Formats: sequence, C-alpha cells, structure tokens
Amino acid sequence: MTQTDPPSSENFPPGESDDGAAARAPRHEPETPQAAVALSHEGEALALALPDALAIYGVDVGAAIDEVVCRVPVDHVVEVCRQLKDEPGFAFDYLRLLTVVDYVEQDGEFEVVYHLYSLGNHHKMMLKARTPEGRPSVPSVTGVWRGADWYEREMHDLFGVDFPGHPNLVPLVLPDDFEGYPGRKSYPLNDYEEW
Repeated sequence: MTQTDPPSSENFPPGESDDGAAARAPRHEPETPQAAVALSHEGEALALALPDALAIYGVDVGAAIDEVVCRVPVDHVVEVCRQLKDEPGFAFDYLRLLTVVDYVEQDGEFEVVYHLYSLGNHHKMMLKARTPEGRPSVPSVTGVWRGADWYEREMHDLFGVDFPGHPNLVPLVLPDDFEGYPGRKSYPLNDYEEW
C-alpha cells in the first residue's frame, strides 16, 4: 500500500493555493500578552492609601503586575520620596534600584524609576518621574537614601540625566574621556573601534 501525500498548505501562505489565485491575508504582528495585576494584600492597602497621602503633589497611582506604581511630577520627587520614607504607614527605608528608561523615540522623554521597599511593612512600589530629552534632570534623592549615590552616578554616565543636589556626580562606570551616553537607544553601539 502506498501512501500519497494529501495536498499541503504548508508551502503556501494562508489564503493562497498553489495557483496563487487567492489574495494574501494582511500580516499582523503578534500581540504581546499583558500580565494581569495581582497585588498582595499589602499592595492593595498601599494603593488605597497613596492617593490621599500624596494628593498635594499631583501624583497618579496605579499598578503593574505585582507592584504599586506612582507617577510623580519631577519637581516633587524629593518631597514625595521623603514622605514615603518618613511616614510610618509607608516607611520605604530601602531603595532597591534606581534606573532610567529611554522613551525618547515615543515621547521625547526619559523616565527615572525608583524601586522602593519597606522592610518593616513588607510592601514595595515603583515611583516614576519623566524628564525631557533636551535637558534631562531630576533632583537628587541622596539626601533621602544614601544608597542613591551610585545609582544616580551610573544613570548620569549611561543616560546623561543630571541629578541636581548630588554631592559628587563624577563618572562611575565610564572613563572620564568617554563621549556619549551608551544607555540611550540612539547610541551607535556598532560604531566603535577595537583597541
């Protein structure tokens, strides 16, 4: 008994036959699934408390995956950070990370992101502030968390974000004579010379 292969559509795009008579279907990029928000009990309580406590600063409170996200105007970053650290109900005594996200192509801005954690209250959050590409600048929070020192220096090196009030904003990861900001999407990573 011989087996004959059935007509296969794997050699032709969907909607086309071997004679090419059918029109091609338009190509669609795959959708990236978004993770559902799943705040812990502490996160839910925090998300409810923040809008009232920080109302005078014009913040926007939301959530992403398992963290509360608070967007704050750049000119209120230090005041908000100080309140988040000093107020017992929040007590964010640990700055886990400070980083910068390049949204220049989409919005013409950089976003400085502070990842905070409360060791006593066992809750976490992100604080985000946007600054324009032309003169990216966010006040230093080294007076709130000493651990911000190296983070701010690194983000200054890699993205060119200025942190006014920083006590010693000298290069941390790049040589003094390095030109450009290699963290930016626009930095030409392939245009370098070997030693």
